[in-house]
Amino acid sequence: MSRHARIPSGGADRSAEPALSGFGPSTVGRVRAAHERFVVAGGEPGGGVRQVVAESWQRSRRVGVDPELPTPPVDLSDPELNRLRTAHPISGAVPAVRRLLVEPASGWVAALSDETGRLLWVEGDPALRRPLERVGFVEGAAWREDAAGTNALGTALATRRPVQVLSTEHWARVVHPWNCAAAPVRDPSGRVVGVLDVTGRDEAASWMALALVRATVAAVEATLASTATQPPTTRLEVLGTHGGTLHTPQGRRRLTCRHAEILLLLAEHPAGLTGDELTVLLSEAELSEVTVRAEISRLRRLVGPMLSESRPYRLTSQLHTDVDHVRDALAVEDVAGALAAYAGPVLPRSMAPGVERVRDALVGWLRASVLASRDVDLVGRWTAGDHGADDWEAWQALAQAAPIGSAAHLRAHTRLAQLDRTLG
Repeated sequence: MSRHARIPSGGADRSAEPALSGFGPSTVGRVRAAHERFVVAGGEPGGGVRQVVAESWQRSRRVGVDPELPTPPVDLSDPELNRLRTAHPISGAVPAVRRLLVEPASGWVAALSDETGRLLWVEGDPALRRPLERVGFVEGAAWREDAAGTNALGTALATRRPVQVLSTEHWARVVHPWNCAAAPVRDPSGRVVGVLDVTGRDEAASWMALALVRATVAAVEATLASTATQPPTTRLEVLGTHGGTLHTPQGRRRLTCRHAEILLLLAEHPAGLTGDELTVLLSEAELSEVTVRAEISRLRRLVGPMLSESRPYRLTSQLHTDVDHVRDALAVEDVAGALAAYAGPVLPRSMAPGVERVRDALVGWLRASVLASRDVDLVGRWTAGDHGADDWEAWQALAQAAPIGSAAHLRAHTRLAQLDRTLG
């Protein structure tokens, strides 16, 4: 598959906007009007915009993505892109994607990205490839939200969930003629290693498009599992989620917040915790050991022999967490990898003291590493997130690191002035 040079994009061809079932001309117009209010007048999206889209718009505005002229960066040479594709674990799944999604007249283009949102493969309907090249949808381009605004691939990466973005729901006006559906791809440990996306006209707006993407992702993940050189591990996912997800060789299990708290705390204390110790780590308020015992009993029925029968409460085998993945990257100074792996705060709704300590320590280490890097891209991505939106030091670091006159430099100084007025 050849890589195409990105062609500067022009204005959106609004005459090409689709008339879709459930998203017809009236809906297109209503969402466009909401987009105008939000972008131009600085208002709120309003009730006519889906929550997942409204939240993505807010992130896109906060980081300063230009809705008039998206310029997703393409900063790799052909040899560099080829090396990245060859080394990436998702490369072995490309034949499955071609078999299930890529047809000459499918009405869409399929793309696979890595975990940072960079497009590694783009294939599909030849009639659509050229117009998509004009909006920067090419191999090597980064389509994460902080580079291109709201789009299915970038928003799926940001939310770690399958998503469909239609027409005027896109942040960049030049992408309004298009529809897209995307879903994250996970390796056998449950870590997000990329995103699968289809982009097209009416065909990509149907419910079937998202269903096919999800089915293809399942096939891709099965391929990754069959080619893995290490046995499947049990892994706990707690970043950016109100409950938790336990990934085992038998499949995924959704957890309540309390069960996720207990497993995380036991993973953090491999020697085990007494009932009193676990009670203190779970709640500052009065929490009886009887209540904790009951929760442990329910959790044991869910996870089986993973949780010991005797006290102190402990895990019988190592439990890897996505918190560990971020820490491991930070430990070897892979700040970009850590930032890509950080899907959000540790169990953000949890008020358990032990969880709060893990949450604060992780975000503190990540923040310090990002600011110490003085890397414009990394600091810019930090300020685009919830943690960095009001982080004066981070915006100051961005202002100092960004080239004078660049969009990032101007954005940082504008935000610093806003924060100064608020604090003053």
